[in-house]
Amino acid sequence: MTCWWNWIEGGGNVRIQAIIETAIYVDDLQAAETFYGTVLGLRVIGKEPGRHVFFQVGEASVLLAFLAEATLKGDQLPPHGASGPGHFALGIEVEAFDAWRNLLQVNGVSIEKEVEWPKGGKSERCEDRR
Repeated sequence: MTCWWNWIEGGGNVRIQAIIETAIYVDDLQAAETFYGTVLGLRVIGKEPGRHVFFQVGEASVLLAFLAEATLKGDQLPPHGASGPGHFALGIEVEAFDAWRNLLQVNGVSIEKEVEWPKGGKSERCEDRR
């Protein structure tokens, strides 16, 4: 695994504040842009045909969707990529849970599992297989 760090000058008592970027690897950039941009309503903030499309998520996070075969070649950054299923979670307002479930189902995304967590909260596992 390759880790990129944003070093804080002076060191000392440092803590990670948040995940700023999450990278996913897709087979079809247009399908990813349609799903994340149109269905989920994320704003496209950058794209390069044949390589990537980036989405703003909330105030301070970015979802990076790459074609793995393009990033495995490397260019400005070292080569990177992944194969097989991945996982990430998006946070939503609790009051909007049912509306999100309906939005996903209307757009052909099946809910595979719903979990109520012992310490509170709920999540749904879904997979867009278009």
